[in-house]
Amino acid sequence: MYCSAACRQKAYRERQGGGGGVGVGVDGLIKEIGRQVEELVPQPPSVFYSGVTELSSSVARLRRVARTARDTAQESVTHVPVTEVPATAEVPLDEGDFAALVESHRREIQVHCYRMTGSYDDAEDLVQETFLRAWRARDTFQGRAGARTWLYRIATNACLDFQRRTARRPKRYEPLPGMNHGGGEAPARITWLQPYPDDELPSAEEQPEAAAVSRETLELVFLAAVQHLPPRQRAVLVLRDVLGLTAVETGEALDMTVASVNSALQRARPTLRDRLPGRRADWTADGPTEHQRTLVKRYMAAAERLDLSEVAALLSEDVTLTMPPNPFWFTGRDALVEFLSVSLDANSPMFLGHWRHLPARANGQLAAGGYVRRPGTTVYRAQVLDVLRFDADDRIVEITSFEPHLFPAFGLPLRL
Repeated sequence: MYCSAACRQKAYRERQGGGGGVGVGVDGLIKEIGRQVEELVPQPPSVFYSGVTELSSSVARLRRVARTARDTAQESVTHVPVTEVPATAEVPLDEGDFAALVESHRREIQVHCYRMTGSYDDAEDLVQETFLRAWRARDTFQGRAGARTWLYRIATNACLDFQRRTARRPKRYEPLPGMNHGGGEAPARITWLQPYPDDELPSAEEQPEAAAVSRETLELVFLAAVQHLPPRQRAVLVLRDVLGLTAVETGEALDMTVASVNSALQRARPTLRDRLPGRRADWTADGPTEHQRTLVKRYMAAAERLDLSEVAALLSEDVTLTMPPNPFWFTGRDALVEFLSVSLDANSPMFLGHWRHLPARANGQLAAGGYVRRPGTTVYRAQVLDVLRFDADDRIVEITSFEPHLFPAFGLPLRL
């Protein structure tokens, strides 16, 4: 029994010789799963749950290792070298050991790709692309100690190639005919923006660099601001200011001179500041408070009761709602309440249905997964994931509503 998840992870690393699982091959992972199975005891329930959770995590990792090994093996034309390897040459990693090595960095590489793209779906694809590129270039790998830096370089360039292909640029929302959007300025429209599950963020033990796990650099307001930067400026800013790489290391990763790196960073920082709220406290904090968790429960309960007045009481006067990739947007409480009144009124011909909600966490923020039971049906189906941002007075100042296909990534079912 351990006092926390961090202590459990520390003990696991000690059993593995202090390597944190980074140097553990497939055989070692299989043996660890066997040990966990043997130590399972059904009583007391809390210990049983803890053991099953640890076992599930290990099995999931082994499954990912196997998948990565399978995918990289498909890249090999032959199973044996076609030329003789000199006796002094380092023997390259086989598929299984390579997969185990890169899997130990999967979470942090996926977060990096997410920062670069703002899209959870694209980040998952780019992680696979990174691993395939790493497999093809494994002869350039200098050793396990440099795996993280090596993978970051490959991932960054994969993201830059992706951004050159897509040429995405944020635009402004445009008014829709017959809809009251409010009197505020139209917000930026980033159609590819998606939330990121907190449960998939690397722990402090998995990613010890404090800057790399900084919560504020994963908040949606920061991710949206970063999307306004040209791809190379974005890469420089993430590598320098988020990951804490030196100008020399950043230049090596991007094939840029130190002077070019510093110049790009000097151009990127003012653009980023212009896109963020004026006061840092307006968009970042130490994490959700207990009071804010209570407010989210009130928000979900009010929607389930179709209590529009209670929902309105939780909103700030200048609240903003956006729904990427959809074109709907509202600025100001009055405009948002007017929009909600149609779908929450059971007597309205546009009544959407009855709601239920489940709590979630996305981008270090509180979120609510909303399910709708439409009139004449008996099943609540996933409808929307609302990610909420609070102001200094604990009023909801921003709601970003996302489509429901990502519910499983947040541990939420698609039907209730």
